[in-house]
Amino acid sequence: MSQKNITVTIAGRPYPLKIEVSQEEQIRQIAKDLNDQVNDFQTTYSGKDKQDCLAMVLLTYAVEFNKTMQENPVSEISKKLGIIEKVMDSILPVQE
Repeated sequence: MSQKNITVTIAGRPYPLKIEVSQEEQIRQIAKDLNDQVNDFQTTYSGKDKQDCLAMVLLTYAVEFNKTMQENPVSEISKKLGIIEKVMDSILPVQE
């Protein structure tokens, strides 16, 4: 895959990244979402600086990730993928 150097700015600080070209749009959207959330926290908590707001955004993401992992544990996903793989193996002819 082709790689590309980009710089994203999060909470006013630039971060140079080396990414796959196919990921650029997704990474830029994530950076935009992070900045939007930082700005929302700054509006809500006007006494906090950007780093405090960035930490609160990080905590929000961590809580959401933890909740998702509890609702859909990786082992459950792996089991379901294993079942799908077995079904596909039984349907599709073996290619040599």
